[in-house]
Amino acid sequence: MQFFSTVLVAASALASLAAAQSPNVLHFVSQDSTTRTLVFTAQEGLEQIPNLVLEGHSTVNQTMPNSWIGNVFSVSEGAPFVPGMLAEFRFNGFAGANYFDVSAIVNPNDIDGIKMIFPLSSSTPVSGCQTFPCSNAYNKWDDVATLSTDDTELVVLVGTLSNQRRRALARMPREFVTA
Repeated sequence: MQFFSTVLVAASALASLAAAQSPNVLHFVSQDSTTRTLVFTAQEGLEQIPNLVLEGHSTVNQTMPNSWIGNVFSVSEGAPFVPGMLAEFRFNGFAGANYFDVSAIVNPNDIDGIKMIFPLSSSTPVSGCQTFPCSNAYNKWDDVATLSTDDTELVVLVGTLSNQRRRALARMPREFVTA
């Protein structure tokens, strides 16, 4: 019995170590034809992430450093460089979880930038929405809107989903909506 208990503890420790060493990846998915620059802002003292270009109707992935805290906003091609809707993150936070939310506090008038965040392997939890304002995002400084997941890969939807595409996606299973 002692042997099996020791094996179980060792297996649990290895599983925790493997999960802690899995890379954190953000999958940015463009929902429209607009090219955007994704701007990363790290908490002071943490690794800076270079800007990424997200072409219209495409996906770009960014591997994030462990324990990174910061946010991302998008700037549409040809538009003024103004922070918009924020995708906020804390990777490997309390209990090793990844925390995220969509925040409208800085610029609630941004209706074309960051829309939603959710784990790659699950349809929940979801922060943000397709049409703002919504109750599933930070709209005021004291909202309780931060979500967490053990998933190390998160999907960030960017841009405006057309009504025609929205109707088509409503009839499709969730796994195809973000493909």
